[in-house]
Amino acid sequence: RLAMFGLVALIVMYTLTLFADFVAPYTVDQTHTQYVGAPPHGIHFRDTQGNFSLAPVVFGLKSETNLETFRRTFTDDPTVTYPVRFFASGTPYKMFGLIPTDKHLFTVEEPGKIFILGTDSTGRDLFSRILYGARVSLTVGLVGVLLSLMIGAFLGVVSGYFGGVVDNLIQRAIEVISSIPQIPLWLALAAAVPPNWSPVKVYFGIAVVLSFVSWGGLARQVRGIVLGLRDSDFVVAARYTNCNTFRILSRHLLPNTLSHVLVIATTAIPGMILGETSLSFLGLGIRPPMTSWGVLLNEAQKVRVLLQQPWLLAPALFVLLTIVSFNFVGDGLRDAADPFAGE
Repeated sequence: RLAMFGLVALIVMYTLTLFADFVAPYTVDQTHTQYVGAPPHGIHFRDTQGNFSLAPVVFGLKSETNLETFRRTFTDDPTVTYPVRFFASGTPYKMFGLIPTDKHLFTVEEPGKIFILGTDSTGRDLFSRILYGARVSLTVGLVGVLLSLMIGAFLGVVSGYFGGVVDNLIQRAIEVISSIPQIPLWLALAAAVPPNWSPVKVYFGIAVVLSFVSWGGLARQVRGIVLGLRDSDFVVAARYTNCNTFRILSRHLLPNTLSHVLVIATTAIPGMILGETSLSFLGLGIRPPMTSWGVLLNEAQKVRVLLQQPWLLAPALFVLLTIVSFNFVGDGLRDAADPFAGE
């Protein structure tokens, strides 16, 4: 049941990410200068008289400046309501970067504003930025794991099949990489990414960095499986029928490790997401104008945020939900692949 819950949560998360332009009420860089640092301003189901209504509305938002602290404070104005419009026109954008449109899942007419999770220090809607940031944070894990699988599975099969000097070289390389503390290694590799690279190049650079430091564990596990399979009857028969080495590796050994590889991939994605979030939080990963959950948390690392704008920590909740969901799915796949693993 936990695995199914995690799977449903991930499907919803990736669907929202795919259609972020449509679901988000505002674009990623749209600013609202009159509502800088506004708290969450949600949807209500009542009219101006306070009576329950099925038609959702948002209240007006009044701002005042505290003369003692010189901070701007925001309060709801129930006397002014703006109906929430579904599938209505709003800020223009390009769906998937190709189709120009202005339709959004929900929006309100000006001068009304809808800030489900509040705004940041420059007046940008945090909910919209989280959806756009998920595109980087959720996909960089997939790209990083794909590269890690390609490297780890290939070297693991080669190491287990050939043994001897080849096995020793690969295993010593894994030990060297594994002996280096992960965070300093991430920082060193991320710092090697040229600062003048475009955001897209930085994105793939971070994916390569994450995959470079995470392939060793998979390679060792695949090696262990191959060590138990290389003297099996079907492998010996393949040798006697003059199958070349590449065919034995790709058609006989590697397919027999796929179930284990898929489980490892599922459990490795959370580590990739946390890696990107950590690097971006430290300012060495994804950089503006691109947005990721790590970039959003980097903007919320000041102490005053905890006291004055705690809603800026909302991206951490999305990171937590994603990591837990992937772990649930990974445990479910592990039980399905090996029902006796938990006994």
